[in-house]
Amino acid sequence: MGTEDRVNMDDARIQPLLADLQSDTEATRRQATTRLWQLWFNQKGEPGMECLQRAQACLEFGDVVRAEQLLSETISRYPDFAEAWNRRAVLYYALEDYPRSCSDCQRVVQLNPVHFGAWHGIGLCQMELGDYSEAITAFRQALAIQPYATTNQQLILECTLRLN
Repeated sequence: MGTEDRVNMDDARIQPLLADLQSDTEATRRQATTRLWQLWFNQKGEPGMECLQRAQACLEFGDVVRAEQLLSETISRYPDFAEAWNRRAVLYYALEDYPRSCSDCQRVVQLNPVHFGAWHGIGLCQMELGDYSEAITAFRQALAIQPYATTNQQLILECTLRLN
């Protein structure tokens, strides 16, 4: 995959996929979701994808420190690579470092406002931090993009119950 395969976050391919997330047809939504993730992972072409794959391999071998280092290096190299920020957010969440995870997710949505995964991540972090109203706001943002994501609907209900 060369430079020509890199994805601009304003790429014309993204809008039709976002529309497909609103479809009544599950297969259409699933295909759009998969394609969006592919575009986001490939934002920086092969060099960016290789960085993410190396970090994932480290995680699979239990080398969390090296995975974090690789993701941080990737972010330094490509500060606008939303998926690198998102992968590090996932890592921090797994380590129960919710403030850092939330911060990285917030950077993701600054770079890519339609990144439903990062909005979901912000919601999860806010839940863990006990800020249920902020969690609801984030889950609603994710739901606006991906309205059939029942997990976000359920988490909104759970957070609402915890507010009372």
